Order: sequence, then structure tokens, then C-alpha cells
Amino acid sequence: MRIDATLMGGLAEAAASAKDLEAAGYDGAWTAETAHDPFLPLVQAAADTSSIELGTSIAVAFARNPMLLANLSWDLQAFSKGRFVLGLGSQIKPHITKRFSMEWSSPAARMREMINAVRAIWDTWENGTKLDFRGDFYQHTLMTPFFTPNASDLAGFGVPKIFIAAVGNLMTEVAGETCDGVIVHGFTTERYIREVTIPALEKGREKAGKTMDGFQISGPLFVVTGNNEDEIKQAAQATKQQIAFYGSTPAYRPVLELHGWGEMQEELNLLSKAGDWVKMGEAIDDEILNTFAVVGEPEQIASELKRRYGDIVDRLGFYAPYKSDPGRWKPVLEELRS
Repeated sequence: MRIDATLMGGLAEAAASAKDLEAAGYDGAWTAETAHDPFLPLVQAAADTSSIELGTSIAVAFARNPMLLANLSWDLQAFSKGRFVLGLGSQIKPHITKRFSMEWSSPAARMREMINAVRAIWDTWENGTKLDFRGDFYQHTLMTPFFTPNASDLAGFGVPKIFIAAVGNLMTEVAGETCDGVIVHGFTTERYIREVTIPALEKGREKAGKTMDGFQISGPLFVVTGNNEDEIKQAAQATKQQIAFYGSTPAYRPVLELHGWGEMQEELNLLSKAGDWVKMGEAIDDEILNTFAVVGEPEQIASELKRRYGDIVDRLGFYAPYKSDPGRWKPVLEELRS
């Protein structure tokens, strides 16, 4: 199992953060597209590290086009000497249309086509194939030598791996069909991965004539811990609020429904529209918390993560939506590797 971490800070802190994560023994450092661009910090990180994988988790796919993604990824793969992973996510319609002012329709079909278009562009650059991609959402039919990177840029390691974030069946099938890995949302459970995610991935792999061999399931999983009872209580409260926030989103309702909590999504959605964040967190009881998160003292965390996810997750990250001592994770990391 590979252990990943979030690359913290913006451009100024990216290099130091990546060096620290590499020195601590993490396998991957990932950026998220929140307040800052997710690609630029990885340039700094690549320049100051030599072995840790670097990826976006996630970059918003539909805020960009396939040519832009192909170009960014090609250059990061070349600069990092084969360590870049392109992690994409669809976001939700309001963000795409109102924040990014881009088109939204048929997200799973659009994502499939976007990834196929990126791969077609890479094939042109790497192998000299004529670019003639014609889809329902994207068309790429023009590429001249002046705009073509050198195939030697990626000699020895090839094009980047592509992961996409997925929760629902359709997007998860697309991940299995077109990608090298899937990023399961933090708002997931062991049962959901086993009963919903993996069967959908297998269906997608079968559609592409492939098996699950070599395919990676990446899980940023909720962890609640602390150095004493008060810290654990504070971590639990913060995590409950984060679970409630995700639970208010209609797209994530299937996870709640699997456990018989589907009606809670409507309740949480109404509270979110009213801005009652405290009450949202209070709606998450300890049973729900313990279903979504591994909760315990630091020495209990690794064994429970292994028990729940050891046979189903290939990459694991600690999703801790609260302030914590960075040194707390070192013994957990070491035990997970043992």
C-alpha cells in the first residue's frame, strides 16, 4: 500500500512541503484545486524532490479543455522525470457554470470523452499519429510540428497516469474504462467501496477489455485521532461537520442510502442553505462518524485502517479536517508499512 499526503501551502511553501513529505517516507504528494491553482505548486515540488510521486487530487476537469490538460501534464511529467499523476474531478454543476463559466452536461460521458481526447493528443505527440479526434463534446483535428512537443521529453517513462475522482456508478465505470486509477471521495465507507465502487470499476474494466491488474484505488480516508481525549473530541467534532457538509450534496446521497440514512441528505441540504453549519455537525451521530472515519488513539489507527481497507485500497491518505501535530502521523505511517 502506498501512503499519500496533501501538499500544503501555495507556491512559496510547495518545495519545502514536498521535501518534508519525501523525507518522511510518503509515496505521493497531492494538490487540491481550492484557493490556488493545483498545477503550479507541483513545478516547485518536482524541482526539489527526486522520488515522491506528484499529482493533482483533484484538478477540475471541466474548467479546462483536453489540449490544455494534455500540455500541462506532458510538461509536468517531463520535468518531474515520470512522477506526475493527472487527477481529475468533475466538480458539480453550480461551480462549473457559475464559478468557471463553462458548460455542464452529461458529466460521465463528457469525462470519458475528455480523457480519450487527452490520450489521443498524447498519442499524436508521442507516436506521430495524425490527430483526428471527433467527439460529441470535444474535437481536436489540428496539430502542426510547431506546436508538437518532442517525444524524447518522456523517454524512459512515457505519458502520465490518469486518475479521476468518482462516487456514482457511471463516473466510477468511466474510471475503470479509461483511467489508471480512481480517487474515491473522502465521503465513502468500507461497505460502499466493496459493494458499489469495486463492482462499477470492474464493469468499466471489462468494457475496455481489461482486468483490475495494475489499476489503483486511491483513498483519502477520514481519520479522527489526537494526543489526548480533548484533542480527539475536537477532531471528532470537526470531522462530523465535514461529513455533514458532504452529506448535504445530492450527488453523494447514494453513500448515505446504502447505510439507510438517505433521508438525512435532505435535512443536511436544508441546513446548509440556511447556513446552520453547527447544527449540521450535530446531526452526525457517533455511529455515522465511526462508519465514515477511523476513530481512535494514534496507536490504534494503522491497524484499523489495515483491517477495513488493506485488501481494497492501493493508495491511502489521511483525511484529517482539523489542526493536528504533523509528527502524529509518523508512527501511523511506519506501522502501515510494517
